[in-house]
Amino acid sequence: MNDLELFQAYRKDVYYLCYYLVHNAADAEDLCQETFVRALQADRSGVERLKPWLLRIAANLCSSHGERRKKGMWKEMASFLQQPRLTHEAADESVLRGEGELELARMLGRLPAKMQKVLTLRYVNELSLPEIAECLDIPLGTVKSRMNKGMQLMRKQLTTETAGKWKGDECLD
Repeated sequence: MNDLELFQAYRKDVYYLCYYLVHNAADAEDLCQETFVRALQADRSGVERLKPWLLRIAANLCSSHGERRKKGMWKEMASFLQQPRLTHEAADESVLRGEGELELARMLGRLPAKMQKVLTLRYVNELSLPEIAECLDIPLGTVKSRMNKGMQLMRKQLTTETAGKWKGDECLD
């Protein structure tokens, strides 16, 4: 695979990962660019699976990027998630999907960074568990543990928020 094909094949995956980890479009673009600069300068001859390798570079860059910028995070995320997709779906399905993605992003943002990375790689970048382990350079058991704990925390968030909405007579409205 030549440099252009590598970039075209994985640029969205790298950008989405960076965006979910830093919550800032400009920083995500910079980190995405830096990921490809490093990848294109590196010797790829020994790399068997390019996607996990690239995402590992991106995750490492995001980790070393420093503290996340909180100011304006939700405006950026909402804008990013509401960008039109290349699918042809009904308007109401599009709105529901957008609301669901925004809720997912909000819930992911509340998780510890290690769990957030694993869940983002799994559900946003659609990596398998072994690919996530390779990408983050951690054992497969650790990936499973972080994923399980992250899902438990998200379920707990969801049930807590849902329970708060249906207290007392409000459910009878």
